[in-house]
Amino acid sequence: MLNYEIEGGNLPVVICYPEAGQTLCTESGSMSWMSPNMQMDTNTGGGIKKAFGRIFSGESIFLNEYTPKGGSGMIAFASSFPGTIIPFEVSPGNGIIVQKSGFLAMEKGLDLSVYFQKKFRAGVFGGEGFIMQKVTGRGLVFVEIDGYCKEYELAAGESIIVDTGYLAAMSETCSMDIRTVKGVKNIFLGGEGLFHTVITGPGKVYIQSMPVSNTAQALASFLSSGSSDGGGIKIKIGDND
Repeated sequence: MLNYEIEGGNLPVVICYPEAGQTLCTESGSMSWMSPNMQMDTNTGGGIKKAFGRIFSGESIFLNEYTPKGGSGMIAFASSFPGTIIPFEVSPGNGIIVQKSGFLAMEKGLDLSVYFQKKFRAGVFGGEGFIMQKVTGRGLVFVEIDGYCKEYELAAGESIIVDTGYLAAMSETCSMDIRTVKGVKNIFLGGEGLFHTVITGPGKVYIQSMPVSNTAQALASFLSSGSSDGGGIKIKIGDND
């Protein structure tokens, strides 16, 4: 069993302590720091087909594998955005589907693959896009979630409505569909867009409080308004008198 600890609060990092023979896999560039005895091996993580599938899901084409030599080791993976790092115990029939770029690191032996929505309209209008990621097999995987993570356990046939972009992950046993917002007034004045994502159980749903896409839009709007009205900070260097 892999030993690890998650530190950092809202700026999290997972620090793993693999024993001899334990290998951790991550996308290129995700390692933050490690002990000197960690040996790295870069590969396609299951062949060219899977490598190109990861490109579509927002990950790099190669995976890095880290294995300690001569005893136990230490390696850390930091989140790329303020939020939460969640560990998932994956087992056969209990895989996890995550948002694009949500994968952080996993034990070797797990399978990271591209996941296409079965229903085309769910893929096109569901906020997470047509492509997500799926992790199957047996082992531990760490997932990045934007902001605070709220977890719900859905019974068979039970559903929850999620606004665009707030779905971070769900059990592979859950299904996703799209529901059109009812009422012309609600569509044009409600500010929630035309569609909502509907997740139906059985399984767990993980909802994030601060999608990075929403944050980027808010910052872009703020920066744009600041530059257009000339309200930016002006700095004078030197003296021309």
